[in-house]
Amino acid sequence: MGTNDRRSKPKRGGATPPAKPARARKPASGAPVLLTGGNPQIAKGDGDAPVRAWLDALPAAKRDLARRLDALIVRSVPGVRKAVKWNSPFYGLPGRGWLVGLHAFTRYVKVTFFQGVSLRPPPEGGTGRDARWIDVTPETLDEARLAAWLAQAAKLPGWVTSDIA
Repeated sequence: MGTNDRRSKPKRGGATPPAKPARARKPASGAPVLLTGGNPQIAKGDGDAPVRAWLDALPAAKRDLARRLDALIVRSVPGVRKAVKWNSPFYGLPGRGWLVGLHAFTRYVKVTFFQGVSLRPPPEGGTGRDARWIDVTPETLDEARLAAWLAQAAKLPGWVTSDIA
């Protein structure tokens, strides 16, 4: 190491500054970043447009399934409000709260009912206090069962946050 080589020398007077956090980057193609399991990284936003962006950014294998789920939610919950939060679509009713959310994983799309313990029969997934979910693939999609749960969920108080209260 030469006398002008500073790479290995410790700085005087203190600890090394913390590393900058890694930023999500768009691929060179301009396509959205896919997080673990293929869930798209979409900016938080209210309305149909951010949810459509999330649906469009999904890998092809899950895109049609998620679009079917989105359409089923819209048909089953009149007046539903949509938003993207934490890189996932949320569906709810003003004055009631968020009822259901979607999240993409490698082999399925998870449908979470935020008051799932109150549904009859309750969805089998989940160990949270109130939420229950179901993992859906094209082969396991049961639209009648999901529609029945969605109709029940629309009558229950949902998960209230300041933006849907």
